Amino acid sequence: MMRTKAKFAAMNGGGGSPAAKVVEVESWEVRPGGMLVQKRNPDSEGGGSVPAPTIRVRVKYGSAYHEVLIGSQASFGELKKLLSERTGLHPMDQKLLFKDKEKESGAFLDTSGVKDRSKIVLVEDPTAQAKRVIEMRRNAKMERASKSISEVSLEVDKLAGQVKSLESLILKGTKVAEKEVLNLIELLMTQLIKLDGIIADGDAKQQRRLQVKRVQKYVETLDVLKIRNAMPSPNEKIQKQQEQQQQQQQKQQQQQPQKQNLHTPAPVVVTTQWEKFDFDIDSIFSTPSTSATSTATSASSTASAAPPPKFAWELF
Repeated sequence: MMRTKAKFAAMNGGGGSPAAKVVEVESWEVRPGGMLVQKRNPDSEGGGSVPAPTIRVRVKYGSAYHEVLIGSQASFGELKKLLSERTGLHPMDQKLLFKDKEKESGAFLDTSGVKDRSKIVLVEDPTAQAKRVIEMRRNAKMERASKSISEVSLEVDKLAGQVKSLESLILKGTKVAEKEVLNLIELLMTQLIKLDGIIADGDAKQQRRLQVKRVQKYVETLDVLKIRNAMPSPNEKIQKQQEQQQQQQQKQQQQQPQKQNLHTPAPVVVTTQWEKFDFDIDSIFSTPSTSATSTATSASSTASAAPPPKFAWELF
């Protein structure tokens, strides 16, 4: 419990110069016995304040006893810190029992009834120890995640500068090698994979999400720049049209002589040289062979021997 003081300035009404009256209002607290007392403020620096007396407290931990000198108005949390130096227990792993009741770290010794030579029992709290270990591991994991995210953020900052330089060149119409754009996209995707592999909670998770969105934005920008870089510029379009026209003219010039060759008739060649043929007149008028005469005689004999044909005539 802390003692607080509130000061109010009241101005006197009436003639003459007003005199300021400072009214000091004290905050009050109720002691366990029901007594109403003023709250204490250890930070206050009162000139007439009397320092709190020092008491000797006997603390039992296991089979050992520890005597600790501490102020009578100190808290149990301060007592735990002193016991941590002697026992080696972390203050969060300690449980202090006074009159068989556990006392919180924020409770004060005098308000709880602790006096000189009072006995307090120190017990190790396994539940609190387990919670502290889990919290330590969680904090360590968050620190590692934050460190990894910071490293990725630095790499993305470097790549962001390259993206901006490429963007300025392509928007001005300067052609850039497509391989350069693809390599930059690949580097950004590598950083995105690293971010996906980071397990984070709380603020670290929010930082990771922001970095992921940032990398995705740069990748989308590079995709648009790649398409724009592949498109021909107006000068290139004019050059291509001129090249196509020249090619068409060359083809037409090559096709015209071929058409003329197809339409022109072949030339007629006149010559006075006559072709000679071998012709034997004697072979035509020569006597027939014996075989031919024999066949002819046999045919004539059969014709003479055969009776003349008879025809049936019809009378009208």
